[in-house]
Amino acid sequence: MSTMAADLIGEKLGRKFQALDRNNDGYLEWEDCQLLIDRYHQVFDLGKDDTRGASLQAFLQMYWQELLRHSGAKNQRLSQEEFVQASRLASVDTSRVNIVDGSAHAIFDCVDANGDNQITKDEFAHYLKEVWQLTAPDALDTFTVLDADGDGVISRQEFVRATREYFFSADSNAAGSLFFGRI
Repeated sequence: MSTMAADLIGEKLGRKFQALDRNNDGYLEWEDCQLLIDRYHQVFDLGKDDTRGASLQAFLQMYWQELLRHSGAKNQRLSQEEFVQASRLASVDTSRVNIVDGSAHAIFDCVDANGDNQITKDEFAHYLKEVWQLTAPDALDTFTVLDADGDGVISRQEFVRATREYFFSADSNAAGSLFFGRI
């Protein structure tokens, strides 16, 4: 049986906000997104001509614009409350960009370092530790849950499903609820 939090989705999005707010000033700005892009480039050794890095950059620019549009922010920065609310709205509004599936594919392409269309335990642990500064034991626990069919790798479909769960599932035991640690 799964545990239900009063607002599990809000809590998950809050954790994401905290992970993105690198200078801990209580706001997200484009610069925070750019720092994330830079971490991906560094961690996965993405050169300036690497299409994975360019796709991630393009996606995050669209994602940021959708967050601003849905928040109504006038000053190009979002508080945690504004981020959570805008993320909720942007995740269900696919009229311009599907941020849920788009993020899953852009991230999957970076994490799948060898391009074999699957993520190994080592690739996943490297991603969580180096991009998000989460510990390897947490990464391996999460990996096991994301690997729904138990074949030892995370397929693109499993990763997309988990990303959808992250944005939409109120089940604390759903694979997607574990991306930033157990709630």
